Amino acid sequence: MASHWPRRYNNLTILITESGMIKKIAIEQLKPGMYLHDLNCSWMDHPFFSNRLAVKDEAMLRRIKSIGIHEVYIDTDKGLDVATAQTVEEAGREIEARIQYIAEEKAPPTATVSVAQEIQRARMLHGEANRIVRSIISDVRLGQQIELEKVEPLVEKMVDSIFRQQDALLPLARLKTHDEYTFQHSVSVCALIVAFARGLKMPRDIIKEIAIGALLHDVGKARVPDSILNKPARLTDAEFDKMKSHVVQSKIILQHTPGISEIALDVAAQHHERHDGTGYPNKLKGDEISIYGQMGAIVDVYDALTSERVYHKGMPPTEALKKLLEWSAFHFKPALVQAFIRTLGIYPSGSLVRLRSGRLGVVVQQHGEELMRPVVKVFYHADKLRYLLPEEIDLAKPACQDKIVSHESFEKWGIDPVKWLP
Repeated sequence: MASHWPRRYNNLTILITESGMIKKIAIEQLKPGMYLHDLNCSWMDHPFFSNRLAVKDEAMLRRIKSIGIHEVYIDTDKGLDVATAQTVEEAGREIEARIQYIAEEKAPPTATVSVAQEIQRARMLHGEANRIVRSIISDVRLGQQIELEKVEPLVEKMVDSIFRQQDALLPLARLKTHDEYTFQHSVSVCALIVAFARGLKMPRDIIKEIAIGALLHDVGKARVPDSILNKPARLTDAEFDKMKSHVVQSKIILQHTPGISEIALDVAAQHHERHDGTGYPNKLKGDEISIYGQMGAIVDVYDALTSERVYHKGMPPTEALKKLLEWSAFHFKPALVQAFIRTLGIYPSGSLVRLRSGRLGVVVQQHGEELMRPVVKVFYHADKLRYLLPEEIDLAKPACQDKIVSHESFEKWGIDPVKWLP
């Protein structure tokens, strides 16, 4: 598989390519002497500093297997090979075929106003939500009880915004800072799960309870030391256990919150459970996990994958959706993952994409009936390596001859996403 990163030379971005033979194998085939190219699970679900590491001995092998993963990617240029294993390109083609199938299933239109009409309200709401969650976690650290009176009006406004135009608030979920990740992640998970629940046509009163659970799902991290939450190095086993304890702490805190519903409690208490029983804290399996907990798990992983951390590079949204689809073979219910993808679109709003014309742009609005043809604001030419006068192009219009050919990384092109997201 070829991996790319940018190098600046005379103000031009030159792509450097490194080739290697990457293969996908079952965890049972992994053995000492192999080199892991990708642990093939969310960075939240393992204690290693990197997804890439050499399998040095049996002790390390046992530690890797204890994570609960089923398949990994190995680099045969750096370690032992499995001759019959599927290449990463072959695995990728299978996922692409499944994505194409999902894209062909039409989703009903959801917006009642344009992004331009909603964006100012969404920006103010996003800022308000981050301030409120920061205040809640600060109160919990001081031993104070959560007051739902502070949470419910905020959740109502977030639900209203998503129902009017989800493509205004959802892209803002990608804007996070390292120091305030815990607060901002909670806000993002709340916004995403509201859109998800709406896509599943759940009743609005149920959506509100799901949203409350999502906004408060990580309050237990108030009882995890910052030195562990923000550690820019590999966690020890004891530190990883302490990190995982935040789920139980969240449940305890919410159980002592007057007025909290069972639905909200399920989202917080089960968002790290996995469909195959490999999650925590209770190793629940299949329908032992409520649908609300399963939704929370999918959204939590998606937002973590797409977020920048000190020790983790954010993944482009389309790539994260493909990972969720791949992991739905074991960790998530496939039908729910497919519904989540249809909710966000194949190229979620806020994604950087490349068009056939060579132009780069940010996806600004979805067409539920045309998931492969969103509205894109183009502003850069990839071939000419220069910025263009920004222009919105509706790829779904019959007269439009352009189309998306790939999703891209802002980092790869040296583009600041803050300048181009809503």
